[in-house]
Amino acid sequence: MTGLTHLNEAGEARMVDVAGKSDTLRTARAGGEIHMSAEASLAIRQGNAPKGDVLGTARIAGIMAAKKTSELIPLCHPLALSSVEVEFYQQTSSISVVATVTLTGKTGVEMEAITAASVALLTIYDMGKALDKGMVIQNVRLLEKSGGKSGDWEAA
Repeated sequence: MTGLTHLNEAGEARMVDVAGKSDTLRTARAGGEIHMSAEASLAIRQGNAPKGDVLGTARIAGIMAAKKTSELIPLCHPLALSSVEVEFYQQTSSISVVATVTLTGKTGVEMEAITAASVALLTIYDMGKALDKGMVIQNVRLLEKSGGKSGDWEAA
């Protein structure tokens, strides 16, 4: 079972050893969207949701999630992140989330960015479900990454 970085010679899961890697600047952007009724979107935009400031809370949740990714996803390295930004783009019946994570280190931050976007979206759902229980989260994915051995990548 050689060639698979997260398996040892016996085929057992392991954390990849990154000790020999050089520190490089690494950035990842991930995003997703949540679709809802126009009324729910308007209430969130105006700050009138029953649970309070939905987007402010979702921003903090996304940042916290990025910092805890290694506790949630097996085999992820705990990372000292340099920066986490969570941005929202509201449309009439949806909100898009984009999370950007940066560090100078030995391993990438793709999982941290995807986790931040996912948890921000889940927080919007939780805080908005009194307005619209039928909200749909979709298209959560890595948008781009830079740095590291594999270089730069951007979603098509």
